[in-house]
Amino acid sequence: MNKLIAVLLITLCSSFSAFAADSKPLEEYAYYGFEPEIVTNYISNRKKLGYVRLSVELMVKKPEQLVSLERHDPLLRAAIVEILGNQTEDKVKSLTGKEEIRRQCYEKVNQLLEQETGKPLVVNLLFTKYLYD
Repeated sequence: MNKLIAVLLITLCSSFSAFAADSKPLEEYAYYGFEPEIVTNYISNRKKLGYVRLSVELMVKKPEQLVSLERHDPLLRAAIVEILGNQTEDKVKSLTGKEEIRRQCYEKVNQLLEQETGKPLVVNLLFTKYLYD
């Protein structure tokens, strides 16, 4: 009985390893971070200017695409600064507003990259630091 169980386990393990070998290899994602961090003003409800400071990471499917992101860094940075500068204080300071801003930045970055390179390269845009006052 023990030999039968051992044979079944070996067969099961070998069939699983054959299945794993046939599976598609994982994609090689790469990240591009804007340096230095982005710091800009936003529309404040108070008398003084509000500011937001954030680190932005762009995720692409292939490491070779990082060259295009680096080449277009000033254009993409300017677009993100413009989006942030047009936000209200309430939106900047709320979680749902932050997500909406992130989504706007993601869409704008891909729109600009499509114009410049012929395809949207960014898979995801992440705010890895998000500070405001």
